[in-house]
Amino acid sequence: MQYMALIYSTPGSEAGYEGDLLADYGQFTQEAVAAGVFKAGEALMPVSDASSVRVRGGSTAVTDGPFAETKEVLGGYYLLNCADLDEAIKWAAKIPTAKYGTIEVRPLMVLDR
Repeated sequence: MQYMALIYSTPGSEAGYEGDLLADYGQFTQEAVAAGVFKAGEALMPVSDASSVRVRGGSTAVTDGPFAETKEVLGGYYLLNCADLDEAIKWAAKIPTAKYGTIEVRPLMVLDR
């Protein structure tokens, strides 16, 4: 089953991270690839580059920034192919941001097409 590991943190909170964050992300990615669970993953640009789109009554409104006011923002994701939720959580706990932010693990919905 595929699981999305959504990576959230408060902007600037990585300053207290002990170690080389980019190198640790590279190591995690290599480990996930070698284990065969990595499907995809990317970092996102900061929320200052985000746009939110809403369509109401046939009119499209675009605003700068994220959808909702929040302290933690979505910074990236991994798409993992795991046997079950327990395995997906094990992998999510290895994502470096888990040490100072939050990793939301959510199964992908399987739709008949």
